[in-house]
Amino acid sequence: MSNGSSITQFLLLAFADTRQLQLLHFWLFLGIYLAALLGNGLIITTIACNHRLHTPMYFFLINLSVLDLGSISTTVPKAMANSLWDTRDISFYGCAAEFFWFLFLVVAEYCLLTVMAYDRYVAICHPLHYGTLLGSRACVHMAAAAWGSGFLNALLHTANTFSIPLCQGNAVGQFFCEIPQILKLSCSDAYLREVGLVVVSACLAFGCFVFIVVSYLPIFRAVLRIPSEQGRHKAFSTCLPHLAVVSLFVSTGMFAYLKPPSISSPSLDLVVAVLYSVVPPAVNPLIYSMRNQQLKDALRKLIKRFSTA
Repeated sequence: MSNGSSITQFLLLAFADTRQLQLLHFWLFLGIYLAALLGNGLIITTIACNHRLHTPMYFFLINLSVLDLGSISTTVPKAMANSLWDTRDISFYGCAAEFFWFLFLVVAEYCLLTVMAYDRYVAICHPLHYGTLLGSRACVHMAAAAWGSGFLNALLHTANTFSIPLCQGNAVGQFFCEIPQILKLSCSDAYLREVGLVVVSACLAFGCFVFIVVSYLPIFRAVLRIPSEQGRHKAFSTCLPHLAVVSLFVSTGMFAYLKPPSISSPSLDLVVAVLYSVVPPAVNPLIYSMRNQQLKDALRKLIKRFSTA
């Protein structure tokens, strides 16, 4: 992969100029990273060890946790190392790899959240057909489609973006390599091909968002028609965590990429990037375990089993 320029490394955006603030950012990111590892690791282990949780919803939740672990591990360790060692550099191929893996995992997660909306729609609106429509083979195919969509999307964007000639230096205005910041370094008009791909990806993302919204309209109608309060509470407890994760994911991502240039600044871009790339993987396990009684019970049994072992 060559972009026709002499650039061999990029300079990432530093969190701070003073050593004290750099170390503060290191410890803050370390805490968030460990929380993400612990939370997602516990969800994966709990579901894997409890046969009662071997259902489509929890199968997709395991996939979500794996994607969260991958996405936060792509960006945060490098950012922590730069803050700890007071460096900013990342090699050309290291930047391309970070770009690819982050985009791959984030797009796959968004596609998986779309699949999970369909899972909740079938479970609540067509419960008698749930086993037929979401059998083990269908679940594997849908999860594979989500992972494959992310891989193909990332491959196209990475190959296209890093083949564009770069004429505006090598300083990336973000703490990790992302599309908008790399395009800012490109030569005039050379980035239009990548912009076309971005528009196509944005249209597909909007289609997924519409699908999620359309799925939840009949879900809410069906839940509100449930006569018992306990039944409504149980139905909402399986839907609201997913809806909260989608809202956090979509709102932060949309603000990061669609905010007006007039309000853009390096500090704001940095905060927004942290909100959409670092916070969701750490918060998602908490969102899913907070209202899911079945998952909380299984987690308590798992902790009790290990504590008495």
